[in-house]
This record gives sequence, structure tokens and C-alpha cells, in this order.
Amino acid sequence: MHPESTNGTSGSARAIPMAWLCAEYIADEILRGGALVEAGSLEYRAGRETLALTVHLCDTTDDVVSARAMCRMEEWLRLTSYGHPWYEWVVERLAARTECERSLGRPDPDLALARDAWRWLGRTELLATDLADIEPWHLADPAEPYVDEREQVWTPAWQLGLPLSHLAVHLF
Repeated sequence: MHPESTNGTSGSARAIPMAWLCAEYIADEILRGGALVEAGSLEYRAGRETLALTVHLCDTTDDVVSARAMCRMEEWLRLTSYGHPWYEWVVERLAARTECERSLGRPDPDLALARDAWRWLGRTELLATDLADIEPWHLADPAEPYVDEREQVWTPAWQLGLPLSHLAVHLF
């Protein structure tokens, strides 16, 4: 858990969630660099929030913005890859951070923003192409059934944000 920061002010000032803001900045830069979806769209936000959660929750130090952060891209690729239990991983990490927050007896502003992102990703649904019957990221056989992009289903934002963030990290 990251220590509460007041950015040089007295202890009674509002804490600044620097770790979350840095994770969100990194996610934003990676997604903008990939140019996969239009910035400002709901799809973009889904990718940014998914990647920011990944960056934030895999960090165990107090300094997200460091030379080590960029070395973590392989870890981010692994965490967002097809078949990885990302959803369960996030639930476990948030629970561990919540327990740490309780044991310290003070609110963690970074964790509060991470929880907000998680709630948004879970309750927001986006209309996307139905890829349920195929492995969406790796078509093994070009003769596999054609994906009709007109057939769309409502899907939780994190399910769309996950492959988007994975591809953006891969392209970065």
C-alpha cells in the first residue's frame, strides 16, 4: 500500500493519489501511442481504466513512475493476455489492498480511485462484436468461421478494455 501523501503540506490537508494518477497517465500514454480507438470514446476509457488498474495493482513499490515501470511491460502483457484470469487477479489485489488499508486505519486515496475504476468497468456495458465462440486474439485457422462484426452483444467494459489494453501495450 502506498503511504498517504499530502504533497508537502501539513498532515491535515487532503491526500493526493499520486500512484493512481501516475498509473492512469502511463495507461493513457500507451493507449494514445497505440491509436487503436478514438481518445475520449467509451472504448478508450474502458482500455485506459483496465490498463491503469493493471499498472496500479501490479506495482508493489511507492514509486510507480520509475525506470522499473517501463520494464514491467512484459508483466502487463502477461496479465492482460487472453486466458489469464485478470478479473480474479483484480479482485484478489483489491481485497489485499483493502485489508492493508483497514489495518493502517486510514483511507488510501489511490485505492479509492482504483475502486471507482473497478466499479465503472463492472457496471458499464458496451456494445461490441460478439467473439464468444472464437478465441478472439489468435485465430489459429484462417478457415474458421467469419466473424460478422454486425452481430453485437452488450459486454462489461473490462472485457472490451482487456484486449484493447493488451494490444496497446504490445504496440507501444
